Amino acid sequence: MTKFDDDPAKIAALRGRLLRWYAEHARDLPWRKSADPYAIWVSEIMLQQTRVAVVVDRYQKFMKRFPTLIALALAPEQSVLALWSGLGYYRRARLLHKAAQFVAENRGGNLPVRADELRLLPGIGAYTAAAVASIAHGEPLAVVDGNVERVLCRLAGWQADSRKGPTALRRKIEKLAGRLLDPARPGDFNQAMMELGATVCAPRNPQCLVCPLAADCKTRGEHKTLPRAPMMSREVAYALSVRIGTGDRRGLGGREVLLEQRPAHETVMPGMWELPALVDSHVPPKELRMTLRHAIMQVNYYVRIRTVFEDDVDALAVAGGERRWAPLHEASAMALTGLARKVLVRARLFPPPALDSLAPAGNREKV
Repeated sequence: MTKFDDDPAKIAALRGRLLRWYAEHARDLPWRKSADPYAIWVSEIMLQQTRVAVVVDRYQKFMKRFPTLIALALAPEQSVLALWSGLGYYRRARLLHKAAQFVAENRGGNLPVRADELRLLPGIGAYTAAAVASIAHGEPLAVVDGNVERVLCRLAGWQADSRKGPTALRRKIEKLAGRLLDPARPGDFNQAMMELGATVCAPRNPQCLVCPLAADCKTRGEHKTLPRAPMMSREVAYALSVRIGTGDRRGLGGREVLLEQRPAHETVMPGMWELPALVDSHVPPKELRMTLRHAIMQVNYYVRIRTVFEDDVDALAVAGGERRWAPLHEASAMALTGLARKVLVRARLFPPPALDSLAPAGNREKV
């Protein structure tokens, strides 16, 4: 019996069903309204290992501040990191900035068109290069992110995870992706596959009854994957120290928060600003301001926040990097760690982030 992916007629029918579904059900995301390679590139970098709902608001603010590649290239790194705060994986922002500077200096501000040239830029791998080249320029290259991989494994009945499994499986997935790609509409096809994995062919409880590819799927439901590595846990504590300032350059007083900059030699979030760490993670209940959980990669941090008066900071906090008292209106624009920003929002010292609304258009992981 001929497999669906060996039958040109079945492949054409699959492409048609997927693209029709995408035209009707695709979410109305801001980066899909632009054909600008720069805008597409920024969105793809932001969406790496970050939920769409988190990216939407950050993307819009980032593009308002840096509407062109040249604007990004000319900006100080701290300004770029400040706009990235809350997205995590800050190395992405640094490499994005570095690549923009290279393109501005060596290519007149114009990103390369072909994927093989895009891959020569800092921070751009095979996936990002194929996504930008196919969506912005129609280069017939398939993209395979975690969502697409899941769709393809279920279609073919492969019960594995290429990120932990053999290299041979990864090659099979990429080969199948290339065979199914619609060469006439590669950008739309790639986005449709990612959208399907993000909204219908989800890791848990996939909506097979409404899936446009269900007729060709060998799995029809969840497929077996290798177990995920268990999350590690760690307890930490930070000082929240706020004082009334003596006045800013406009002669206005206001509250200031004590922040500390992570040393440049740190491997994680170098140069970012955070709250001072406490010497003792066990905070007396009467001194406890709040508790929260914050996940970074494979670690769950159980965080205690203690209110610390200015005169007690040196005795209670770990001696670390450079410290400064920052007026709250300035601190909100600084390159803060995601945890520091989360604490300051929960303490009602910063305004809460805008709520995101993801609506389907009428006629990414990334979830």
